[in-house]
Amino acid sequence: MTESGETDLTKLLKSLRAKLNPGDYVFCKWPAHKDIPHRDIVMFFREEEAITVIVRKVLADQWQLSYSSVFAWITLTIHSSLNAVGLTAAFSKALSEKGISCNVVAALYHDHIFVGKSDADDALKILAQLSEQS
Repeated sequence: MTESGETDLTKLLKSLRAKLNPGDYVFCKWPAHKDIPHRDIVMFFREEEAITVIVRKVLADQWQLSYSSVFAWITLTIHSSLNAVGLTAAFSKALSEKGISCNVVAALYHDHIFVGKSDADDALKILAQLSEQS
C-alpha cells in the first residue's frame, strides 16, 4: 500500500493549515545505556554521535536529560508527500525572513515544525499568511 500524499506545491501552500500541539518540547541526547521508552518519545533519530530524541520538556526534566532550548511543536495538517518539492523551502524562508528558526521533521503524513516556544504565535501567523498569499 502506498501512502502518497500531495506533491503539487501550489495546492500544498493553499491548503497549508498549522496546528499548535500542546506542551513544551526539547531535543536531547539519549543515554546509550538506556532503552528508549517509545510511547513517550515524539521522535528519535540515530546519528553517528548519539541518538537524538524529541520529548516533552517535563519528561526530559524527570529523566534528567539536558537540553539547550524549549520548543513549540507545530503540525502542518495537509498530507504532504515525502516527494513534494519546495514546501519546506517555502515555509522555512517565510519564517526565516521574520527571524524565526525552525527545526523540521518530515513524517509519512505530515511535516512537523519545532520553533522556539516564544515564537509559536508569530510562526502560526506567518504560516497562515503564507497560505493566504498562495
